[in-house]
Amino acid sequence: MAITNSARPAASRAAAPGIPAEAPLVLHLLDRLPGDGRDDSLFKLLRMMPAGRYRHVVLTLQGDLDCELRRNGAAVQVMSLSRGSGLGWSASLRLYRLLRRLRPDLVHSRSVRAQLLAALAGIRIRLPNAQPADSLPPRQGWGASLGRWLGEVLGACQVRIHPAHGAIDSTQFHPRLGLAPATVGPPGFLCEHAFVVGAAGPMDSEQDHVSLVRAFQLMVTEQDRNDTPLRLIIAGDGPCRDMCKAMLCAAGMAHLAWLPGARDDTARLMRSMDVFVAPAPAPAPACGANLRILEAMASGLPVVAVMAGANPQLVQASWTGTLVPPGQPELLADAIADYYRIPGLARRHGQRGRRLVLTHHSLAAVADRYLTLYDTLLARAAR
Repeated sequence: MAITNSARPAASRAAAPGIPAEAPLVLHLLDRLPGDGRDDSLFKLLRMMPAGRYRHVVLTLQGDLDCELRRNGAAVQVMSLSRGSGLGWSASLRLYRLLRRLRPDLVHSRSVRAQLLAALAGIRIRLPNAQPADSLPPRQGWGASLGRWLGEVLGACQVRIHPAHGAIDSTQFHPRLGLAPATVGPPGFLCEHAFVVGAAGPMDSEQDHVSLVRAFQLMVTEQDRNDTPLRLIIAGDGPCRDMCKAMLCAAGMAHLAWLPGARDDTARLMRSMDVFVAPAPAPAPACGANLRILEAMASGLPVVAVMAGANPQLVQASWTGTLVPPGQPELLADAIADYYRIPGLARRHGQRGRRLVLTHHSLAAVADRYLTLYDTLLARAAR
């Protein structure tokens, strides 16, 4: 049931069984949660934090989810602000009253209006920006001015770290066990010793899977009869899917590619791939396209990505993958081909990429940085 003005008292809602009532309270404000929220990366991240260190309340702006998620005696309270969308005037009033009631020690939200309401409610520590400092260009124009105003006038903390939804579950995304790829696709699709080129994500014009298909066609055309068999997997749906399938059919290569549409087993599909391709730039590391890059790296795959957007901050050229100019299928084909022509290159780049994810982007690594951040900010506020 959605939160209303007649919600239970703050103490009964904020304090979770197994967590001391005096533990600092962190309120996370999200737009919405998929499904029942149990598989959301934020909850996976919170479960990595030690019980009793902090109390956590997750407040969603949409939906009617109102429950308590437990693990190892700890609990995360989940509440819905309204069934509508966004922070309208009515929802803003409910949020302000809820903040006054709960009195969290820290509010974590990207919403500017939520930051203003938290300031009015007297919340001293507010995190309006949780993006990695080394992954995004500096904000320009009104965004930068607003950020400075939040920091200087309202005292909001402009912190730049990896966002919760940038954490990768490295136990779900892991390299395949053994040499044989997973059995995927229609019968006979994966033949022995096939080299599988893979991609995942929405198949729209911005993702430029058309360039990937053209690169794959060039690779197949230039192959000798005795070369490694090539296969292509693109997991995703969108307006360009039919176009890509038509291109493959026209070239007589439909049997070499599998475009199954949207899938919920991306981790399994990645374990059948030998190289992952990101043919288009993505604007931010926390967006879906670049999360796919990190998931591929966690799966032990080398990544071939275009040299644009935030891709160069995630893919280290000649170390964990290869960067190519956007919109050039010939160069994309050459970069992919290196991974089956140069012995051991895919394995070396893939192993380095997984180590990088485990060190910087895994749930444990990001949870540890958040704990350090929270401890630092609370200690600073107590002075």
